[in-house]
Amino acid sequence: MPKSRPRPAPAFLFLFVTLVIDMLGMGLLIPVLPELVAQLVHGRGETAQVYGLLISLYALMQLLFSPVLGALSDAYGRRPVLLLSALDTALATLLMGLTPALVGLLLARALAGMTSASVSAANAYVADISTAGNRAKNFGMVGAAFGLGLIAGPALGGLLGQVDLRLPFFFAAGLAFLNFLYGLLVLPESLPPTRRRPFGLAHLNPLRGLGTLRCFPGVPGLAVTLMLAGLAVQFSTSTWVLYTTARFGWSPGANGASLAVSGLLMVLMQMLLLGRVIRRLGERRMVVLSLLLGALSYVLYGLSSQGWMLYATMLIGVMLGLGGPALQAMLAARVPADAQGRVQGALTSLNSLGAIVGPLVSTALFARFTGPVAPVPLPGIAFFAGSAVLLLGLVVFMRITRPPQGFATPSATGEPS
Repeated sequence: MPKSRPRPAPAFLFLFVTLVIDMLGMGLLIPVLPELVAQLVHGRGETAQVYGLLISLYALMQLLFSPVLGALSDAYGRRPVLLLSALDTALATLLMGLTPALVGLLLARALAGMTSASVSAANAYVADISTAGNRAKNFGMVGAAFGLGLIAGPALGGLLGQVDLRLPFFFAAGLAFLNFLYGLLVLPESLPPTRRRPFGLAHLNPLRGLGTLRCFPGVPGLAVTLMLAGLAVQFSTSTWVLYTTARFGWSPGANGASLAVSGLLMVLMQMLLLGRVIRRLGERRMVVLSLLLGALSYVLYGLSSQGWMLYATMLIGVMLGLGGPALQAMLAARVPADAQGRVQGALTSLNSLGAIVGPLVSTALFARFTGPVAPVPLPGIAFFAGSAVLLLGLVVFMRITRPPQGFATPSATGEPS
């Protein structure tokens, strides 16, 4: 029918905007959330621990509700799940900006984490409206949406936070509500009733798919490497603002600018260098190099005595981001097409587990080594711990991918033929 052909365009535009707003909403709050917590708890050491709890709570809600929202979208369609999530995001962010108490902030953060789990429905929508010819391009645009939000969010949040500490929350809530209204008007349903599956209680188990990883040789080890790399990144992102504020006295604006520069460098590296470097080195060497340089950069971050040193180290640290796609490619090559969805869902669960544990551990370490009773003043402790985690991931990866004796010919994925 003539009306059905233009539908994917506004639908994909809505998804693109939705994901940008999701990441903007996260990024907007990064430079100001620690200061808001400090206002509510009155104490730097306690601030670090409560801030870590907020980040972990968000990830926990993602872990618990991703399979639920994905299964609901399979049963009732993608449109209602996406629209309700956009509206809920607006309400949760507004509540964070208005709450005068820590309990309200925790509840609002949990609510925001629940709605962020709609990414699973968004990815399903992209698969619904894509063809074999444009599927890779569409999912590439999804990645670009994440990158764009991570670049603009911290910078804008830092600027707005200098005007008023709660202004970024209201701005993010307004964007989410406009996104809900836009989707309400233009977003069509992508999943016809004939392709829907009933909702079952088994979908409530967030760790159900982890057993899938054991069905494919080598995949569990690659998945563990991917999880450890993500855990190290959580150590960095969870304490970045705490670290720069304590060590250099940076304002929300300065913190937002540093995070924006880091995000911009990451996107540029992904767009301009990733393909060339992998073609030259191969995926296995790319992963090894990225883990090594990532571990080095974390040590340098923790040793930095002046702010400009962080910016110089970013040129090394962004190399860590090139290992993720190479790891994903190696992992996908070991999994048949009909199991890719289950495996990717299991990887999402593992990443969520890392996002729960990482902030709790890293902020507790920061509080322990920066508080008045610190055994040794060491504000960079979380970066040193992150470096150790990356080296552990490198050991796991090398053991899993080590070529057997007598096999010296590498394949296209960097593995023995």
